[in-house]
Amino acid sequence: MKVLVYFEQQGKIKQSGIGRALTHQKKALSLANIDFTLNKSDSYDLAHINTVFSGSYRLLKKCHKKGMKVIVHGHSTKEDFKNSFRCWKLMSPFFNKMIMRMYKHADAIITPTNYSKKLIENYKGVKCPIYAISNGIMADEYSYNEENVKAFDEFFKIQNGKKIVICAGLYFERKGILDFFEVAKNMPDVTFIWFSHLDTILTQHKILKAIKTRPNNVLMPGYVDIKVLRGAFYRASCYFFPSYEENEGIAVLEAMASNLPIVIRDIGVFEDWLTDGIDCYKGKNNDEFIKKINKVLNENNEEIILNAKKVIEQRTLDKIGKQIKEVYEITYNS
Repeated sequence: MKVLVYFEQQGKIKQSGIGRALTHQKKALSLANIDFTLNKSDSYDLAHINTVFSGSYRLLKKCHKKGMKVIVHGHSTKEDFKNSFRCWKLMSPFFNKMIMRMYKHADAIITPTNYSKKLIENYKGVKCPIYAISNGIMADEYSYNEENVKAFDEFFKIQNGKKIVICAGLYFERKGILDFFEVAKNMPDVTFIWFSHLDTILTQHKILKAIKTRPNNVLMPGYVDIKVLRGAFYRASCYFFPSYEENEGIAVLEAMASNLPIVIRDIGVFEDWLTDGIDCYKGKNNDEFIKKINKVLNENNEEIILNAKKVIEQRTLDKIGKQIKEVYEITYNS
């Protein structure tokens, strides 16, 4: 069996979480010895479509006309589109229509967590099997690397001994960027760094205003070389992710794989696989975030880090590849 793994508009999504999911997916399938192609012009027996744009839907319909089964990857939900791009309220009916026409016509859906699985199961008209499979993590790529740390130090030139808190995400209100600024404002002796970027035309006005007036201790370098980013995961003392809505959070996995303690918002997506005080710290508001970040900065985190590693071990790409292969076989033979 040969599988088409399809990502529409790869150039536009490569910097996003879905773009990283493509990298992870290719690696996972290779580790599971799955014969796959990224070219829809090739011959294949099963389609695994990861995007929801018009070309993706046309491909789905074309496959069905040929009697071919289609798996749709549920990277997105109606819930995680809220409070994202500028004019999201105007765009949401169109976005919701796009994801629903894909999900309603899929022969199976793969989505990253049990949380996103439950959301999609409750969408009217979705009747196919839904499987919760993590996007996974290339854990071996996040081991300590002196060259990466040096790249970070040379890029930022932050004073030795300075406490550093980092986050990575698009400039979405949903990602908690306003809370990130507010927490930083209350911790002026700590350097906060927000990685990633979003075009101005897509960014909400209040976010643009907040960026211009952000606290002096918040650095926003945008997209950086991968060595600098991976160096940040080791030079930082804490990964702070105050997102209000996620379907998994690949950067959270990356931080955990890098032995970086995480402080996250206590939301549904993390409920059944991350536990406050065991493998992470969770908070519900900025006061709790400040308290938990101070705990990370001033106490021993060895046990938290060790337990987080155990979580990561269940999401390595060799395991993810086997799970995806099983779904391929079940769907193909159904």
